[in-house]
Amino acid sequence: MTTEALKTEKLKIAELTSEESRRFLTEEAVVVLPMGSMEDQGTHAPMGDYLAAECVALDIARAARGMGVPTFVTPPIPFGGADYFGSTHGGIAMSQSTLVALLDDMFACLTRHGLKKILIINGHGGNVTALTEVTMRWRRKAGIFAPAMYLWQISYELLKEILGPEEAAKVSGHGGDPLTSIGLHYYPQILRPDLRQAPSTGGTIRGAEVGGINAIKYAGAKIQAPVEALEAAPHGVWGGDPAYSKAETGKVLAERLVAIGAGLIRDHVAKGFPED
Repeated sequence: MTTEALKTEKLKIAELTSEESRRFLTEEAVVVLPMGSMEDQGTHAPMGDYLAAECVALDIARAARGMGVPTFVTPPIPFGGADYFGSTHGGIAMSQSTLVALLDDMFACLTRHGLKKILIINGHGGNVTALTEVTMRWRRKAGIFAPAMYLWQISYELLKEILGPEEAAKVSGHGGDPLTSIGLHYYPQILRPDLRQAPSTGGTIRGAEVGGINAIKYAGAKIQAPVEALEAAPHGVWGGDPAYSKAETGKVLAERLVAIGAGLIRDHVAKGFPED
């Protein structure tokens, strides 16, 4: 493995000069792509959860560098795939077809220059469908096997280990953890705990019981339905109470996510996921 790319302290591709790009972005380099959304994360938290995805991605790249893997981070995709958060005041989302086209173009640009070792750091559920379509297409088209870490899906399970199942249940949910504790760890100066609201509960829509964001409940079952986020959770919080979120939890959680991401890069992504 080349050591040339390990001679720079720059992690962000955007900060490389064109000459540095030619020197360091070799076929052995791993490219980390962070992405998230601009939507309601609770009245106390910044709408851009892509901020957290980028912070985690940079720490993953830094840790992978420490393991001897030349790793670089693209600018984050800040706008998520449109779902049920269109009711967010000030939110910005892309149609699924637009997000697919954007990801396709990014993959095309990277692979044109031999950059085929890609890890996606995803911070938004509305991106999953587009990621599945694009990564499957590029596997068939060019043999690229690009995994995506959906940070919050992974984090819900990690929180059970970090806090214990009962404490994790109190704080886990939209507008609570993992994102609030992650934010308190990485950028506490832009959170507003004084604006914090308790999670929404109950309510009805069209005569049915609200079962959560994008869901109703019937006979004890959770049914997917076209329920907008604002209808289910006027303050952006459902399930978990951000009052229990802590910077200490965010620190431990971030460390676990970084260890998973860096290890995945070292053991698989850097090797290009060779055929069995």
